[in-house]
Amino acid sequence: MLTDEQIDAAKTRTKYTDQPHHEHNDCIRLAYEWLDAQKTIASAPRKYLPLKHIIEKWAGRYISETDVNVAATMHPRIAGTYPNFNLSARLVRPHDRRLAGIGEALTQDYRERIDETRYAVEEA
Repeated sequence: MLTDEQIDAAKTRTKYTDQPHHEHNDCIRLAYEWLDAQKTIASAPRKYLPLKHIIEKWAGRYISETDVNVAATMHPRIAGTYPNFNLSARLVRPHDRRLAGIGEALTQDYRERIDETRYAVEEA
């Protein structure tokens, strides 16, 4: 699990696409777990995806665009800038075990609005 120290260091090297807004470091952990489940491609996709909204519905909590930026900065396989990361358009629905141990997961009602049709495959 990402430590607060690792997250704080990443915040200083992140190229933000918006004014930084972080409610809790767990939001960055949640975004990182979602990104970690995804397949990557050589370049940015041509189709826009509302990533922060997709992630927060899986995570069951508000996630800011800047939380996603920091998580992407930390992830070794993720390249590009929000929302044009090198993610496959065939999204992987992360397994719920990725939420375990992240205290802020499923603390708000976002999960009730999850759109399972966004996902092409479920993580094993």
